[in-house]
Amino acid sequence: MNRIFYIMGKSSSGKDTIYKKLLESGELLPLVLYTTRPMRENEQEGREYHFTDRQGFEKKLAEGKVIEERTYDTVYGKWTYFTCSDSIDLVRGNYLGIGTLESYVKLRAFFGSECVIPVYIEVDDGIRLIRAVEREMREEKPKYTELCRRFIADSEDFSEEKLNEAGIKRRFSNSGAFEECFSEADEYIRTILKK
Repeated sequence: MNRIFYIMGKSSSGKDTIYKKLLESGELLPLVLYTTRPMRENEQEGREYHFTDRQGFEKKLAEGKVIEERTYDTVYGKWTYFTCSDSIDLVRGNYLGIGTLESYVKLRAFFGSECVIPVYIEVDDGIRLIRAVEREMREEKPKYTELCRRFIADSEDFSEEKLNEAGIKRRFSNSGAFEECFSEADEYIRTILKK
Protein backbone atom coordinates (compact mmCIF):
# COMPACT_ATOMS: atom_id res chain seq x y z
CA MET A 1 0.00 0.00 0.00
CA ASN A 2 1.35 3.42 -0.93
CA ARG A 3 1.22 6.18 1.63
CA ILE A 4 1.35 9.93 2.15
CA PHE A 5 3.99 11.02 4.67
CA TYR A 6 2.86 14.40 5.96
CA ILE A 7 5.35 16.81 7.53
CA MET A 8 3.97 19.32 9.99
CA GLY A 9 5.35 21.85 12.43
CA LYS A 10 5.09 25.42 13.50
CA SER A 11 6.52 28.11 11.22
CA SER A 12 10.33 28.16 11.09
CA SER A 13 10.59 24.65 12.53
CA GLY A 14 12.72 23.55 9.58
CA LYS A 15 9.99 21.46 7.97
CA ASP A 16 10.58 22.96 4.50
CA THR A 17 14.29 22.06 4.63
CA ILE A 18 13.51 18.54 5.85
CA TYR A 19 10.85 18.17 3.15
CA LYS A 20 13.29 19.19 0.38
CA LYS A 21 16.04 16.93 1.67
CA LEU A 22 13.71 13.91 1.98
CA LEU A 23 12.65 14.41 -1.65
CA GLU A 24 16.27 14.26 -2.85
CA SER A 25 16.31 10.45 -2.70
CA GLY A 26 13.62 10.29 -5.39
CA GLU A 27 11.73 7.61 -3.46
CA LEU A 28 8.85 9.92 -2.57
CA LEU A 29 6.70 12.01 -4.89
CA PRO A 30 6.09 15.62 -3.85
CA LEU A 31 2.55 16.46 -2.80
CA VAL A 32 2.27 20.01 -4.11
CA LEU A 33 -0.46 22.10 -2.52
CA TYR A 34 -2.14 25.15 -3.99
CA THR A 35 -2.10 28.67 -2.56
CA THR A 36 -3.52 32.06 -3.40
CA ARG A 37 -0.71 33.86 -1.55
CA PRO A 38 1.97 35.64 -3.56
CA MET A 39 5.08 33.72 -4.53
CA ARG A 40 8.11 34.45 -2.32
CA GLU A 41 11.60 35.06 -3.63
CA ASN A 42 13.31 31.79 -4.60
CA GLU A 43 10.00 29.92 -4.88
CA GLN A 44 9.00 28.26 -8.12
CA GLU A 45 5.59 27.35 -9.52
CA GLY A 46 4.88 23.66 -8.99
CA ARG A 47 7.76 23.16 -6.56
CA GLU A 48 6.73 24.77 -3.27
CA TYR A 49 3.11 25.37 -4.33
CA HIS A 50 0.84 25.73 -7.30
CA PHE A 51 0.21 29.47 -7.20
CA THR A 52 -3.26 30.57 -8.20
CA ASP A 53 -5.77 33.30 -7.47
CA ARG A 54 -9.20 33.32 -5.79
CA GLN A 55 -10.92 32.42 -9.07
CA GLY A 56 -8.63 29.42 -9.54
CA PHE A 57 -9.48 28.19 -6.04
CA GLU A 58 -13.22 28.65 -6.59
CA LYS A 59 -13.04 26.75 -9.90
CA LYS A 60 -11.33 23.74 -8.20
CA LEU A 61 -13.89 23.93 -5.40
CA ALA A 62 -16.80 23.93 -7.88
CA GLU A 63 -15.27 20.91 -9.65
CA GLY A 64 -15.26 19.00 -6.33
CA LYS A 65 -11.47 18.58 -6.37
CA VAL A 66 -10.66 20.33 -3.06
CA ILE A 67 -9.92 17.83 -0.25
CA GLU A 68 -9.08 20.45 2.35
CA GLU A 69 -8.63 24.18 2.47
CA ARG A 70 -7.86 26.88 4.96
CA THR A 71 -7.90 30.63 4.63
CA TYR A 72 -5.80 33.00 6.71
CA ASP A 73 -6.76 36.63 7.17
CA THR A 74 -3.26 38.08 6.93
CA VAL A 75 -2.18 41.68 7.14
CA TYR A 76 -1.84 41.47 3.31
CA GLY A 77 -5.33 40.09 2.70
CA LYS A 78 -6.84 36.62 2.67
CA TRP A 79 -4.55 33.77 1.64
CA THR A 80 -6.00 30.33 0.94
CA TYR A 81 -4.03 27.08 0.96
CA PHE A 82 -5.65 23.91 -0.36
CA THR A 83 -5.07 20.32 -1.43
CA CYS A 84 -6.70 18.94 -4.57
CA SER A 85 -7.49 15.33 -5.34
CA ASP A 86 -5.96 15.81 -8.81
CA SER A 87 -2.54 16.27 -7.11
CA ILE A 88 -2.45 12.75 -5.64
CA ASP A 89 -2.38 9.40 -7.43
CA LEU A 90 -1.39 6.73 -4.90
CA VAL A 91 -1.06 4.16 -7.69
CA ARG A 92 2.04 6.08 -8.86
CA GLY A 93 3.83 5.78 -5.53
CA ASN A 94 4.36 7.17 -2.04
CA TYR A 95 4.03 10.91 -1.47
CA LEU A 96 5.64 13.44 0.80
CA GLY A 97 3.48 16.38 1.81
CA ILE A 98 3.87 19.37 4.06
CA GLY A 99 1.19 21.37 5.80
CA THR A 100 -0.78 22.17 8.92
CA LEU A 101 -2.25 19.94 11.59
CA GLU A 102 -5.72 20.79 10.30
CA SER A 103 -4.84 19.77 6.73
CA TYR A 104 -3.30 16.52 8.02
CA VAL A 105 -6.54 15.65 9.85
CA LYS A 106 -8.61 16.28 6.70
CA LEU A 107 -6.25 14.27 4.46
CA ARG A 108 -6.35 11.41 6.97
CA ALA A 109 -10.17 11.52 6.93
CA PHE A 110 -10.15 11.43 3.10
CA PHE A 111 -7.51 8.70 2.57
CA GLY A 112 -7.59 6.81 5.90
CA SER A 113 -5.25 6.76 8.90
CA GLU A 114 -3.27 3.77 7.59
CA CYS A 115 -2.45 5.75 4.46
CA VAL A 116 -1.55 9.19 5.87
CA ILE A 117 1.46 9.11 8.21
CA PRO A 118 2.31 12.18 10.36
CA VAL A 119 5.88 13.47 10.69
CA TYR A 120 5.77 16.23 13.31
CA ILE A 121 8.81 18.54 13.59
CA GLU A 122 9.21 20.29 16.92
CA VAL A 123 11.46 23.26 17.83
CA ASP A 124 11.94 25.40 20.93
CA ASP A 125 9.97 28.65 20.47
CA GLY A 126 13.01 30.89 21.08
CA ILE A 127 15.03 29.13 18.38
CA ARG A 128 12.03 29.26 16.06
CA LEU A 129 11.58 33.01 16.50
CA ILE A 130 15.25 33.71 15.74
CA ARG A 131 15.07 31.54 12.60
CA ALA A 132 11.89 33.30 11.45
CA VAL A 133 13.39 36.77 11.83
CA GLU A 134 16.63 35.75 10.09
CA ARG A 135 14.68 34.26 7.17
CA GLU A 136 12.49 37.34 6.83
CA MET A 137 15.53 39.64 6.86
CA ARG A 138 16.75 37.93 3.67
CA GLU A 139 13.57 38.91 1.80
CA GLU A 140 13.64 41.99 -0.43
CA LYS A 141 10.51 43.27 1.34
CA PRO A 142 10.37 41.70 4.81
CA LYS A 143 6.90 41.11 6.22
CA TYR A 144 7.54 41.25 9.97
CA THR A 145 3.92 41.86 10.91
CA GLU A 146 2.87 38.69 9.09
CA LEU A 147 5.75 36.80 10.75
CA CYS A 148 4.39 37.82 14.18
CA ARG A 149 0.82 36.86 13.26
CA ARG A 150 1.98 33.39 12.12
CA PHE A 151 4.13 32.88 15.20
CA ILE A 152 1.23 33.65 17.55
CA ALA A 153 -1.30 31.63 15.52
CA ASP A 154 0.98 28.57 15.67
CA SER A 155 0.59 28.41 19.46
CA GLU A 156 -3.11 27.75 19.01
CA ASP A 157 -2.93 25.74 15.78
CA PHE A 158 -0.36 23.30 17.24
CA SER A 159 -1.50 23.29 20.86
CA GLU A 160 -0.84 20.15 22.89
CA GLU A 161 -4.58 19.55 23.02
CA LYS A 162 -4.91 19.63 19.22
CA LEU A 163 -1.80 17.46 18.75
CA ASN A 164 -3.28 14.87 21.12
CA GLU A 165 -6.69 15.01 19.39
CA ALA A 166 -4.96 14.36 16.05
CA GLY A 167 -3.11 11.37 17.52
CA ILE A 168 0.37 12.88 17.04
CA LYS A 169 2.59 10.75 19.24
CA ARG A 170 5.95 10.61 17.47
CA ARG A 171 7.85 13.89 17.33
CA PHE A 172 11.17 14.85 15.77
CA SER A 173 13.13 17.59 17.57
CA ASN A 174 14.90 20.14 15.38
CA SER A 175 16.11 22.34 18.26
CA GLY A 176 19.65 20.96 18.00
CA ALA A 177 21.61 19.58 15.08
CA PHE A 178 19.56 19.53 11.86
CA GLU A 179 21.23 16.30 10.66
CA GLU A 180 20.03 14.45 13.76
CA CYS A 181 16.43 15.47 13.20
CA PHE A 182 16.61 14.70 9.49
CA SER A 183 18.21 11.27 10.07
CA GLU A 184 15.53 10.29 12.59
CA ALA A 185 12.70 11.35 10.27
CA ASP A 186 14.33 9.64 7.27
CA GLU A 187 14.83 6.39 9.17
CA TYR A 188 11.24 6.50 10.44
CA ILE A 189 9.88 6.87 6.91
CA ARG A 190 12.17 4.18 5.47
CA THR A 191 11.08 1.74 8.20
CA ILE A 192 7.42 2.27 7.28
CA LEU A 193 8.15 1.95 3.55
CA LYS A 194 9.68 -1.50 4.16
CA LYS A 195 6.48 -2.82 5.79
